[in-house]
Amino acid sequence: MSSAQLYDTIGAAYTVTRRTDPRIAARIWAALGDARTVVNVGAGTGSYEPPGRDVTAVEPSALMRAQRPADAAPCVAADAESLPFEDQSFDAAMAVSTVHHWRDPIAGLRELRRVARRVVVFTCDDSDTGWRRRFWLTRDYLPEVAGLLAGRPSLTEMADAIGARTEPVLVPWDCADGFFEAHWRRPEAYLDDRVRRGVSVWARVGPEAERRAVRSLRDDLVSGRWAERNRDLVALDAAELGLRLLVT
Repeated sequence: MSSAQLYDTIGAAYTVTRRTDPRIAARIWAALGDARTVVNVGAGTGSYEPPGRDVTAVEPSALMRAQRPADAAPCVAADAESLPFEDQSFDAAMAVSTVHHWRDPIAGLRELRRVARRVVVFTCDDSDTGWRRRFWLTRDYLPEVAGLLAGRPSLTEMADAIGARTEPVLVPWDCADGFFEAHWRRPEAYLDDRVRRGVSVWARVGPEAERRAVRSLRDDLVSGRWAERNRDLVALDAAELGLRLLVT
C-alpha cells in the first residue's frame, strides 16, 4: 500500500492526536537556519510547518490535504520520489515523520537535496535494534514492528545519500504529537483507539496483533506488571527512542 493509499484509509481523524510539539518544532526550525523558502514534503495536515517563512507543502493523500487548515501553506499533490520543482527551487526542504512511508526513501531524500540547498528530516533510526528493546511497547507487546522494517535503508545509508549529519532528538514525556513513541511514560494512551488510529504502525501490523497488544497491555496495567517492569521510566523527563534529525 502506498503512502497516499494508507493515509486515505486511516487519516480521517489524524488531527485529533497528531499536533506540533513545540520542543521538537524548535529543533526542526532551528535546523532550517535562515531559509526563507521551504518545501515541506509529506506535509500531512500541516504540523511543524514553520511560521514566518514562505512554505510550499507536498502531500500525496487527498484525505490529508483536505484536513489542512484554511490558512495553511499551499499544497501540491505529489510523491517525494518525483517532486514537481526545478533544481534548487527552495532554500530548504523538510520532511517530518514521513520517510518511513516513502516507496524509495533514498530516491526521495535525493529529490529533497535536488530541489533545496538545505535538507532537514525528522525520522527514526530503524536500523538500531536498541531502541526497540528500550521502548517497552515494541519489546513486550508489539514485536511485529521489527518485520515492518525489513529491507528499509539504514539511517547511515540515508544520511550518506544526501551528505547529512545526524542529531538525536529525545521524546519528552508529555509530547503533544501522538506519534508511535510519544506515550512512552503514559501507557494508558495506547488503550485509546483514537490514539492508535493516528499512528500508521497499528494499521500496518494488522488487527490481530493490535488486539493482542492492547489486551496484554491492559492486563499488565491492571495487575501492576507494567509499572513494575518499567519503574525506571517514572523519573525521566525525556527518553532516547531512536528519533533523529538528518541535517545537511
